[in-house]
Amino acid sequence: MIGAFVAAPPANAGFSVCNKTTNPASVALGYFDGTEWGSVGWWNIVAGACAELITPPLPARYYYLYAVHQDVGGAWDGDRSFCVSTGSFRIKGRRDCLAQGHELRRFFQVDTGNSPDWTENLAD
Repeated sequence: MIGAFVAAPPANAGFSVCNKTTNPASVALGYFDGTEWGSVGWWNIVAGACAELITPPLPARYYYLYAVHQDVGGAWDGDRSFCVSTGSFRIKGRRDCLAQGHELRRFFQVDTGNSPDWTENLAD
């Protein structure tokens, strides 16, 4: 019973990202909606806070994140390419980013295991 309590997500459900660092972070989300790929951003998450990126229930098993550690540099990245832009953005597709005036970033995959809610933690 203790294991179930420890594994329980925070009160906010859906797909959330918590910033467990001491500096703010900016987060972008990549996704497949069943028809096409896309990306959306930026969520600015202060140190020690969480942000809900998708409300429950989650429609997919896999999501993709890219985050930048503000003020100190560095990023949480991976091996999946998605388009991003400066300021708030919502981009359909994930090809020809540069030709469309966007930047290309490498996102990391998050496997939710088909859970109806998920919390991903950013840590140093």
